[in-house]
Amino acid sequence: MRTVLILGTGLIGTSIGLALRGKGVEVLLADRDLTSVRLARELGAGEEWHYDHSAGDTIDLAVVAVPPAHVASELKGLQSRGVAQFYTDVASVKAQLIDDARARGCDMSTYVGSHPLAGREKSGPGAARADLFLGRPWALCPTDETAPEARQAVLDLIGLCGANAVEVSAEEHDQAVAVVSHAPHVAASAVAARLADASDVALGLAGTGVRDVTRVAGSDPGLWLGILSGNAAPVAEVLEAVSRDLAEAALALRGLATGDPAAAEDVTQLLKRGVAGHGRIPGKHGGPAARYGVVQVVIGDRPGQLARLFQVCDELGVNVEDVRLEHAPGLPLGMAELSVQPDAVATLTTGLHERGWQVP
Repeated sequence: MRTVLILGTGLIGTSIGLALRGKGVEVLLADRDLTSVRLARELGAGEEWHYDHSAGDTIDLAVVAVPPAHVASELKGLQSRGVAQFYTDVASVKAQLIDDARARGCDMSTYVGSHPLAGREKSGPGAARADLFLGRPWALCPTDETAPEARQAVLDLIGLCGANAVEVSAEEHDQAVAVVSHAPHVAASAVAARLADASDVALGLAGTGVRDVTRVAGSDPGLWLGILSGNAAPVAEVLEAVSRDLAEAALALRGLATGDPAAAEDVTQLLKRGVAGHGRIPGKHGGPAARYGVVQVVIGDRPGQLARLFQVCDELGVNVEDVRLEHAPGLPLGMAELSVQPDAVATLTTGLHERGWQVP
């Protein structure tokens, strides 16, 4: 793959450009928002390409990275001018989008839908990263009409970005992301909405738990409305199931509040199902979920502290699998939680104590 056109320079489009440029691919950038495309260019994601440029045969692949509602029309416009040999999109919904493209008369042989399962709470080119897709799944949704060469072109794109291709039908994709992405986002927003009118006392007691549950709720509502609109029915089905679980849990808790000990079993069963579901989430590098030991370390809230902490881990030969930070309200310090292999907990704890770190 020599030349790629990216239409849409938001978080995903710009990140693709950065990843491809790092592999020596010539990247052309286009966006109807001139400020966005110029920022992406300044960040090094590619060179600006104008809509009025004459078509040629030098572009191997065009990536349509615009909101789902606009993918089909942009795809038709590019194909009608013969801009590229092959085409893909990176929208997070697929079935309705593919139907729209077919209805508009798009050439379905040169197009294959795809969706990188990667993102951030922040949007726009300024949040883009070249390593955004490393090790992440990237759905590939060919149809019966897709030419083998088009499929291979998108596989090449996925490989250059460092992602792992997962080939699924459009319908299966939409059902899957409803469960693992779209419905969780709505649920997180519903929980976060309770905080809008919460008391200052409640917010002052907020810890990592509520931050974890509501993290994705800070994303752009306009962007997510477009995503949810394109996958509304599957998301509604998941939310209805979640609503039933929550309604049953609320009823059981009412029973507990009135002294009914039997109600505890219903709550316990939901919590156990939650543990089982959480345990099925793939772990590091997409493998089975792993159980790690956690070492808590008190760190000062000043430059260089984390670097010093990681240096100790390196000296001790302990690999940090994950790290979480929690700041102490009103104090210039916080707590770092280091997830490590269980057999490394004692080594790390002892080594930190010996070097003067506070390990509760």
